[in-house]
Amino acid sequence: MPIAVDQPVPDFTAPSTAGDFTLSSLRGKKVVLFFYPKDNTPGCTTESLQFRDLYAQFQAAGAEVVGISRDSVKSHDNFKAKLELPYTLVSDADEKICALFDVIKMKKMYGKEVRGIERSTFLIDAKGILRREFRGVKVPGHVEAIVDAVQAV
Repeated sequence: MPIAVDQPVPDFTAPSTAGDFTLSSLRGKKVVLFFYPKDNTPGCTTESLQFRDLYAQFQAAGAEVVGISRDSVKSHDNFKAKLELPYTLVSDADEKICALFDVIKMKKMYGKEVRGIERSTFLIDAKGILRREFRGVKVPGHVEAIVDAVQAV
């Protein structure tokens, strides 16, 4: 069953660009988890760069940013290095984290139905409680809205 707003987020561990990533290791900080479809695609690159460019504002608000997709750690390492991303990218190849947050959807791509990640962002407070969810996100203006949400929590 997917998590709900105002409920604790179950802990998880997954491979990442920083070794094994465990959500509970960030207790005491707000956490912004953003799910994106694929490394090195136009929308995902733009979104990742915006999180990079506003990263200092997230840090100042006591938040850590974590990107999640189904790409491999190797793909994430290359994407992170190419874009000089200061935050961790988590590999969810087995889709366990995607299932927890219910972000796998049927989408249309070039007229075909494909199963993929719906661009979504989740804001978790310092105690591990889900406070906000943003689903079906459009990239323009999204990261600025997340900064505002983080500052309000």
